[in-house]
Amino acid sequence: LLLTELANDWSAKHSWTVEKLVERYGEVAFHISQSNAKKITMKLKDYVSYMQLQHDEDPLYIFDPKFGEGAPDLLKDYNVPHLFQEDLFDILDKHQRPPFRWLVLGPARCGASWHVDPALTSAWNTLLQGRKRWALYPPGRVPPGVTVHVNEEDGDVNIETPSSPQWWLDIYPLLAEEDKPMECTQLPGETIFVPSGWWHCVLNLETSIAVTQNFVNDTNLEFVCLDLAPGYRHKGVARAGRLALEEEDGFFYEDEDGRNIYHDKLNSGRCSSGKDMVYSVDSLSMYLEENRDHYNSNWSESNPIGQRETREWLHRLWAVRPLLRKQIWKGACIALDAGKWLDCVSSICTFNNLPLPSESEKLPVGTGSNPVYLVGDYVIKLYVEGGLESTVHSLGSEMEFYGVLHDSGSPLINHVPPVLATGFLSFTNGLYKSILWDGKEVPPINAKFNTFTENNLPCDYSFSTWNKANVECTLPRTKIARKEEKCSNLNMTVWPYIITMRCKGEDFCHARRKLSKDDFIALASFLGEQVRNLHSLPLPSIPSSYKRMKLNNSSKLDVVQLLSNQEGNNTPMASVKLNGSVLQDPFYLNHCIPAEWQPFTSLMRKRREDVKESLKKWGDSTPKHLIEIVDAYLPHDPLVLLNINGVENGLVQIGKSPTWLHMDIMDDNIQMEPCASGESLPDTAQIHSSTMNLIAENTDLEELKDAPGKKGRVMCPSYILDFSDLSIGDPVYEIIAIYLDVFRGNSELLKHFLLSYKLPFRARLECNQEAQVLEGVFQADSEKSERLSYQA
Repeated sequence: LLLTELANDWSAKHSWTVEKLVERYGEVAFHISQSNAKKITMKLKDYVSYMQLQHDEDPLYIFDPKFGEGAPDLLKDYNVPHLFQEDLFDILDKHQRPPFRWLVLGPARCGASWHVDPALTSAWNTLLQGRKRWALYPPGRVPPGVTVHVNEEDGDVNIETPSSPQWWLDIYPLLAEEDKPMECTQLPGETIFVPSGWWHCVLNLETSIAVTQNFVNDTNLEFVCLDLAPGYRHKGVARAGRLALEEEDGFFYEDEDGRNIYHDKLNSGRCSSGKDMVYSVDSLSMYLEENRDHYNSNWSESNPIGQRETREWLHRLWAVRPLLRKQIWKGACIALDAGKWLDCVSSICTFNNLPLPSESEKLPVGTGSNPVYLVGDYVIKLYVEGGLESTVHSLGSEMEFYGVLHDSGSPLINHVPPVLATGFLSFTNGLYKSILWDGKEVPPINAKFNTFTENNLPCDYSFSTWNKANVECTLPRTKIARKEEKCSNLNMTVWPYIITMRCKGEDFCHARRKLSKDDFIALASFLGEQVRNLHSLPLPSIPSSYKRMKLNNSSKLDVVQLLSNQEGNNTPMASVKLNGSVLQDPFYLNHCIPAEWQPFTSLMRKRREDVKESLKKWGDSTPKHLIEIVDAYLPHDPLVLLNINGVENGLVQIGKSPTWLHMDIMDDNIQMEPCASGESLPDTAQIHSSTMNLIAENTDLEELKDAPGKKGRVMCPSYILDFSDLSIGDPVYEIIAIYLDVFRGNSELLKHFLLSYKLPFRARLECNQEAQVLEGVFQADSEKSERLSYQA
């Protein structure tokens, strides 16, 4: 759709010329688009110099999603046309919202190759200078010469296409008249509207400047939700029509027009072009996976937002856009399978004599890895992450922890929400059933299938924390996969659950912006005190049958290289060579790790082994060139971080004791309540502030971006939530998430935390013990491992 006169009153119509932009923003760096997708930036003056001198067949061009941050005054030069002002993604926080607007500037011959906009969003594009040639095909009709790849594992969509000038020169002239795309030439001041799912390709006919934005509104909301749903088949059909359902054993299928698609295991009836495809949410929904699992599915890298952001987005829309609830509910059922989870929660409420969810409570809350519902004065959580075996152990270890907490008399109990009920919900023959469970005996629903207890150790709780750690750390992945595959039907129809009292207030994630500086200080002191209480709790007794793990037990642990051999190091124990799983040094053959440290050591070794993949999954937060050299920053074996004192009777001596670990004290697991009028800082925080002189000259606290300038108390920390990720290990591990996620790297808040925490993180080594270590296998890493900052 080509629209005119939408930009008549924009100052950009006159001020966005190459010369004027260079004059205003010549020193500003902008993002450059290139065919290899590598991200680069150039100062505008340098790019314009390149543009004027280049004779490239496919020139670089500015395609910058962050121009509003680098040159914010540009945003004042135009207004979003009134037809396109609704964008339902704008309800997300700035860091959650996907890229949505771009400055586009480039010479003739450049332009966007064939694509469908991310997540089936719609777009508008207004040209300010130059001329652009557009070509478009309707949804489901793959342009000739274009190949669509859809990954079976995560639904990731990748499109192979010639560059824009290549397509116009090499493919377009060969097309029959009926196979040519819709075409138009866009002139300055004109706006192109690209609806959801339409293929489009753009070619600059001369130097051009444009602004474009993608958006979600009530018209395409359901399409966007569909594209965010787990699976792959529906994504292929949305882009390639029924051509996506051809099966050629994983090879390319080329139809008579040269349209290609690659798929892994798609099959259905044959269709050559997709021209007969009905592009509607209902027709595309036919190709969704029947038993899709939003919480456990792999997430496509091509999705513009993550799984947690998707849930947060829909929940916020549900709260603030009641007139759109019909579309939101349909979208949530497609993306999250929300109808199934609401049925589960309603059944749990019925069995436990609780009120049913109200209209405003129909969607899960929070950004956690499991469905959580707020129903009246109650919180209901279903355990789904990782499959049934993982969820049973999560609930079982949590029940064991609550038992220890109640028996200990620890003040931490006043800051953990009371548990009202725990149990299992099952779905069989169209009916829901619920049984209560105290965590001690093997529940009948599990004993019947006899799947998860065969390797469990004898403990007071059948699925104890030690058993959970044992399962997570010692079962090879292949075995876990086979077991989960065998009980896949069970996984889909049985869910552990917990009901707790609902706490007043809101979580820290949502309260952060309201807090004063005093609130942040009080929060740091509160967390220090409660984490101290947590780490001081007695551990459950370790089963006597828990075997000591030898250092070379690589058959179970896939141990990575255990020491850093330095050339010329002639110490007696520095000759270890690791070939596959064979260790030659007697030290490793004869010495064991204490049983209480085995789960944590195994966990850290696995994290060490997977560190590169983990960093890649985090997205752009860590540059690729740093990921490639991350090994140089880490010890070869994380065991050296545990304050090794020496060896006694074949057992490695570790100079501290393991503690309970929450493992997930982050901003969404801390509850805040409004402070009573006139409430001041806790005495400890006041004393610490005075003693450390943290307030008088604390530039860090002055730079708390989220804290208003006012002093005094606004909100108080009250509860620590969600103990389902419990483990046992090094207390230093607990501090990392708090420092990075809650404190956002603020060192002064960390000082307040530590002053309230009070416990030492490691014991001081005796001289003779230290010498023994330095002469042993850990010599290469020992000096760095002495530093707590390095351990963290």
